[in-house]
Order: sequence, then structure tokens, then C-alpha cells
Amino acid sequence: MGRVKPRAVKKLAERLLKEHRELFKPDFEHNKLKLKELGIGGKKFRNRVAGYITRLLKRGLSTQ
Repeated sequence: MGRVKPRAVKKLAERLLKEHRELFKPDFEHNKLKLKELGIGGKKFRNRVAGYITRLLKRGLSTQ
């Protein structure tokens, strides 16, 4: 089983996908860089958000 993501990670990831869908790809490294450009939080938090965005995009569950 996977780890439970904090609500803040999920909310931010979903909001970013809704507002900036064209910036993100199903590639973790690419998403990490884009989040850094947007000025999102600290390194650990940014990595968690990037991972969740990547997961949503790979599974096809992105907000449209």
C-alpha cells in the first residue's frame, strides 16, 4: 500500500492542475522544476506535490 498524502498536498496539486494544466507532464523531474518556477513551498513539500501531480497524470485522473 502507498502512503497517505496530506490534504494540503492533494488540494494544491488539484488546484494547480486546474489552473496550469499545460505546464505539467507525467514526468516527475519536469513537474518538480515547474513547481520551483512557480515558487511553491519548500523542497520536501514541492516533491510531494510533484509526485502527486505525476501520479494523477499517469493514471488519467487529472482535473479538466
